[in-house]
Amino acid sequence: MSIMTNSPSLSDKLELPCGAILSNRIGKAAMTEGLADGHNTANERFVRLYQRWGEGGAGLLITGNVLVDRWHLERGGNLAIVGEQSNTSLAMLADIASAAKTHGSAIWMQLNHAGRQTQKMVNKHPKAPSDVGLKMGNGRFGKPTPLSKDEIDNTIEAFVHAARIAEQTGFDGVQIHAAHGYLVSQFLSPLSNQRNDVWGGSLENRAKFLLNIIQRTRKAVSPGFAVAVKLNSSDFQQGGFSQEDSARVANWLEDVGVDLIEVSGGNYEQPRMIDFNRKDPLAANKRQSTLKREAYFLDFVPLMRRSTKLPVMVTGGFRTVSAMKTALEEDGVDMIGLGRPMVLDPMVAGKILAGKIEKLISRDDDLIIGTGLMGPKSPISFLRDLNAWGALGWYYEHIYSLADGKKPDTNLSPFKALLAYDKTEGKAAKALIR
Repeated sequence: MSIMTNSPSLSDKLELPCGAILSNRIGKAAMTEGLADGHNTANERFVRLYQRWGEGGAGLLITGNVLVDRWHLERGGNLAIVGEQSNTSLAMLADIASAAKTHGSAIWMQLNHAGRQTQKMVNKHPKAPSDVGLKMGNGRFGKPTPLSKDEIDNTIEAFVHAARIAEQTGFDGVQIHAAHGYLVSQFLSPLSNQRNDVWGGSLENRAKFLLNIIQRTRKAVSPGFAVAVKLNSSDFQQGGFSQEDSARVANWLEDVGVDLIEVSGGNYEQPRMIDFNRKDPLAANKRQSTLKREAYFLDFVPLMRRSTKLPVMVTGGFRTVSAMKTALEEDGVDMIGLGRPMVLDPMVAGKILAGKIEKLISRDDDLIIGTGLMGPKSPISFLRDLNAWGALGWYYEHIYSLADGKKPDTNLSPFKALLAYDKTEGKAAKALIR
């Protein structure tokens, strides 16, 4: 429950069900860093990056994907926690946590498994709930093999093991990634989970994978260690994981001891989580008031609020302080998640809390490859995907700059950034040491 009961402000503390207290209502949302070496272990670049974000004043920092299976990375440069960790690896993780917390921020480790969204250059035959492959990617993703029951149990234990390591090395909590079409999200969706055993079929069965991870993690860590979930409001696909499904799952998550739910949406086939161009004609399903208030997934919060009293964090699209305040005061949101603004200005949270800015720095509307080609008769899905991934590459390049102690080059073209990103990803995949 919140310490403040009436109209919380951005500077108010937030008390979580486990008793942990976040110092304010601004959180750095997870953004994949891609900084790890061929062993997928941490290094000084992570430390520098989180030291910079820790200096910014946010109440919460959530790491990018930390994978629990090195055969199922989201990208070659992911940090991963698999099996017994060396003393060097443990010490580096502890350095990351310490650097992030120096100025009062809490830091949570986001835990993930890419499932069928593992690229071929990492694994040509990834595991998933079912053998349903991605309907996109131009051959980047292989057809998955269904997980056996033993493999499912081992994967759940891999999440639990990583959570133990996170607590051991000084992190304040973990966030289980159950959104964006990765493995946990794949179990939740009837489109990607077509199993006919206890792990598939009804929503109750499809949610067992996530609920088992939470239950076993909660038992493995101390009572004051936060366990959060990033959950899709919807996957925005006909016949897929719906808002009603999400609200029901949120209620079950409260029952098993979750401390906070971050609301997001989409997957690789419907990348609403990276829908940087809010003028996209395919985004017409968003009500106009939501567009004005900027937040992509704000519409879902009232439905979730009818299902759970858990603290809710909304990430995606916030670009003005007034929109953040409205979300807290009128829409039932407890925590504001910021991603890209934290890349362009690592100190932005402190500036917001000090009342020094109203509008956040953003380049999203400028990062368009093929400007003028987005008309109603154009190959819109291809161009949207190209622009979305180009924008991602642009921000990845700036994360690398922060990790190297440099300032972001805001004049970098999105096309050059996309080419650089592809080159970096290929190099990271080739460097993997199994």
